[in-house]
Amino acid sequence: MSTSTIDNLLSQRKQFLNFLHRRVDTPATADDIIQIAYIRAIEQASELRSDESAVAWFYRILRNAVIDHYRHRAAEDRALERWANELLTQPEPNIATHEIVCQCIDKVIQHLKPSYRKIIRDIDLTEQSLDTFAKTEGITTGNATVRLHRARQALRKQLIATCSICAEHACLDCTCH
Repeated sequence: MSTSTIDNLLSQRKQFLNFLHRRVDTPATADDIIQIAYIRAIEQASELRSDESAVAWFYRILRNAVIDHYRHRAAEDRALERWANELLTQPEPNIATHEIVCQCIDKVIQHLKPSYRKIIRDIDLTEQSLDTFAKTEGITTGNATVRLHRARQALRKQLIATCSICAEHACLDCTCH
């Protein structure tokens, strides 16, 4: 594709945007699509036939980009709808089971080192955000992420050691061994 062809396509940006504005819901979406189309045009420049108008060729790229946009949006909508349906059909947690599990975790967590105990309590049990925890502790978010990962691994090992008999016998009471 020659420099003059590229310049010609860039000089008609306003007309291309008008074309897109009639087909999509927001100006921002139109801007995104035209950027994608320009990139595709550069990548597919070898497909432009010498007897073909570059403008007609670019309109075809724009139409395909609009179609791709709506396909992607429809897929996102379907995924969100499935997720919403899952949330609606999810059973409410059993409060008795929740209390038993929390008591068990509370006993097991005592065997972890203090920094692991704190991060498990703050993030997993009280649902504090990782960023807030990191700021409160004066550490980076990356450091908090690593600490949380290690704390969860330590908790898992402790739960396996402490609760394996209960889990095997389904008694849900880690004081039974």
